[in-house]
Amino acid sequence: MAARPRPERPYELVLFGATGFAGGLTAEHLTRHAPLDLRWAVAGRSQERLMTVADQLQGLAPARPRVETLMADVRDIDSLRALAASTAVVATTVGPFLTYGEPLVAACAAAGTDYLDITGEPEFVDTMWLRHHDEAVRTGARLVHACGFDSIPYDLGTLFTVQQLPPDLPISVECYVRAKAGISGGTYHSAVRAFGRARQTAAVAKQRRDTEDRPTQRRVRATRARPKKVPGQDRWAVPLPTLDPVIVRRSARALPAYGPDFSYGHYAVVGSLPMVAAAGIAAGTVLVLAQLTATRRLLLRLKTAGEGPSEQQRAGAWFQARFVARAGDVVLVTEVSGGDPGYDETAVMLGQSALCLARDALPVTAGQVTSAHAMGQPLIERLRVAGLTFRVVTD
Repeated sequence: MAARPRPERPYELVLFGATGFAGGLTAEHLTRHAPLDLRWAVAGRSQERLMTVADQLQGLAPARPRVETLMADVRDIDSLRALAASTAVVATTVGPFLTYGEPLVAACAAAGTDYLDITGEPEFVDTMWLRHHDEAVRTGARLVHACGFDSIPYDLGTLFTVQQLPPDLPISVECYVRAKAGISGGTYHSAVRAFGRARQTAAVAKQRRDTEDRPTQRRVRATRARPKKVPGQDRWAVPLPTLDPVIVRRSARALPAYGPDFSYGHYAVVGSLPMVAAAGIAAGTVLVLAQLTATRRLLLRLKTAGEGPSEQQRAGAWFQARFVARAGDVVLVTEVSGGDPGYDETAVMLGQSALCLARDALPVTAGQVTSAHAMGQPLIERLRVAGLTFRVVTD
């Protein structure tokens, strides 16, 4: 597997948004785990805050070279173009991405610079494909969205699972997600805004489906979305209509390891039937309230953007994604698990994804690609070393 030739630029990696909550955690992970000779920098719009971050990172690892700082602002297109031209890889945590993300995607696509983010916003991902995929293909840039809890555990967990199965048989995979974790203000605001844009999200998704070339020799589909019992447990699960199953199916279309006929279902484990009903009522209520400007503003006031769970709260958080796969007579159960999913582990996932693109020998891909398609097994190995668990439970 040959590495793609890298452009000769001052930096191998720039982290944009390092002064924010998720960005700061990612910067700390890179400081502790990146190679000593990595040429990298942190970027943001406030030089004063960037210098504070650089000082804090130096205190974490005094023996390491001091991280460099770059000024860039989503409202200053020239600064983003200069940022993209200065590095081989940009990783960003600056969201909500539908509001702030596109200028950096456009700059990276034009400059042939690899781009990663931690978005969970389907409308943003589809809009970026429609507007910037072709340009990224032309320049060789890899645009890899959802490199955090959305959607690394499910995308790479499914790849890990199908790699254990015969590739010439139809494969079905169902993922059951359990987690105990807090939610930051930024994530909460993104979710409320996504609920309020359900019609726009569906319209953009249809536009992409109508435009995108899809393989005809292999079948990839979603399983029927309905509440169901978790196999082998006295628990119930409800379908999760998030970006994650969409990402998994896109990886399946790109990679033959998923077999000639692949189906995927994505569920949250909620416990009893009353909890299923309560979850449905709560989601429906938020969906209705988010449609109106006045009530949406009230929902957004419930949590301040920029705040996040404390270190103590994150220390008690965890996640588990369990995959039940079938291929012919073979039934396989696998698992991906880790600590705090939304922040500590998301920082690990984004940081290791960025290092993987910057340093590892990977297949030659370009345009908007998934983490499984662009990085696959090398990223799984990196995440294992970083502390996430990928394992076969039973076969």
